[in-house]
Amino acid sequence: QVQLVESGGGLVQAGGSLRLSCTASGRTFSMYVMGWFRQAPGKEREFVATSNWDGSSTYYADSVKGRFTISRDNAKNTVYLQMNSLKSEDTADYYCAADSRSMFGGSRWSDARKYDYWGQGTQVTVSS
Repeated sequence: QVQLVESGGGLVQAGGSLRLSCTASGRTFSMYVMGWFRQAPGKEREFVATSNWDGSSTYYADSVKGRFTISRDNAKNTVYLQMNSLKSEDTADYYCAADSRSMFGGSRWSDARKYDYWGQGTQVTVSS
């Protein structure tokens, strides 16, 4: 079993920054593909970013490319999402996810069905 706990959400003004963290239990975190997804009120969950096992390969949704950065510290069992130049449309609950069966990831890991563990989410509100 893998438990994922997100933190770092909050209220920020448009143009500001936030860094989300997701800490995982388990000794094999370094072998997982990790991803971030978000769900805005009344909308479907959407992909944000994904990272392979060591952070050397990442992939982003077009809507966040150039503004968000996914990174990970395997020694701390933690994946991060640095969010800059935030916009009101970034307002959502943000979820981290782990695919415990894969190390290398790629663009196909924009599909939520690739992931077998999910966190409870952290809320991000961007005021305009």
